[in-house]
Amino acid sequence: MSTIQIKDRIIGKGYPAYIIAEMSANHAGDLELAKEIIREAKKSGADCVKLQTYTADTLTIDCNNSYFRIEDGTWQGENLYQLYQKAYTPWEWQKELKEEADKIGIDIFSTPFDKSAVDFLEQIDMEFYKIASFEVVDIPLIRYIASKGKPIIMSTGMASLGEIEDAVREIRAQGNEQIALLKCSSAYPAITENMNLKTLVNMAETFQVPTGLSDHSMGSLGAVAAVTLGANIIEKHFCLSRKIDNPDSSFSMEPEEFKRMVEDIRMAEQAIGTVRYGVSEQEQENVKFRRSLFVVKDIKKGEKLTQENVRSIRPGYGMAPKHYDEVLGKCANRDIKRGTPLQYDLFY
Repeated sequence: MSTIQIKDRIIGKGYPAYIIAEMSANHAGDLELAKEIIREAKKSGADCVKLQTYTADTLTIDCNNSYFRIEDGTWQGENLYQLYQKAYTPWEWQKELKEEADKIGIDIFSTPFDKSAVDFLEQIDMEFYKIASFEVVDIPLIRYIASKGKPIIMSTGMASLGEIEDAVREIRAQGNEQIALLKCSSAYPAITENMNLKTLVNMAETFQVPTGLSDHSMGSLGAVAAVTLGANIIEKHFCLSRKIDNPDSSFSMEPEEFKRMVEDIRMAEQAIGTVRYGVSEQEQENVKFRRSLFVVKDIKKGEKLTQENVRSIRPGYGMAPKHYDEVLGKCANRDIKRGTPLQYDLFY
């Protein structure tokens, strides 16, 4: 399986999960709040902050007929154009936000939603790109992003296997092999039973790329479970407080929650470890409490070893229990006291 490289970080099997804090609309239209989100994401253990680069006009049109109204879910009653007006991150902020991230040492990237957004991000030297689940079917946009030759992390919510194949094929056709795929349930919030995390394992096998989880569920269970299945990337919405009203706050993680998730992920990675058999360093002291062969009744010189005077018991200073049958019937070559660990030099 291949890896991708973002700056000095290698992402893939055998490397720590790359953890992304998705800002989305959680800045609530306040530039200073957006900068504080970047700083708090860094403190909470995120490797990267993600922005979104669009305007209402680059995503949709200002139309209020039934096609453009949201009838249910988190944004029930909203008109698409008005929702995107409230949620977008002003483009004039984004260079400044990138400078803030660079200053404190956290990666930053963005999801462009049309070619003009890609051109803008190129102008501010964005080093890698995200493709959103809803844009997986926009092959012309994917082709344009891929042509820039930069790493691409692509979410796959709602996408069929064939649609993912089309998108990956198009990226590779541009000579770009720097691809990672994220399993995603494009519901806000996602419910646990619809996450189907095994899919990320299948995607890794099918496309031979790093995979991960773009997680819209509440809590950190999905993210930690994904890492145990081999996820190389975790993306979670991040806010300073769910009390700060905006279109994404209700399903976003606050800093302390995000920090605990990162800690749990790092502990899970340690627990996964590597394939290893035998005594670990921590277990070394307990080896002596395994079973072994002991003399449990005084034996005179020349007397036979029997089931009555030799047993497999704890601790582990004697011969291994697998030798029990072969020592029965042997004769003691000296007097042996009860409580003596049985060794080869005690019988013939």
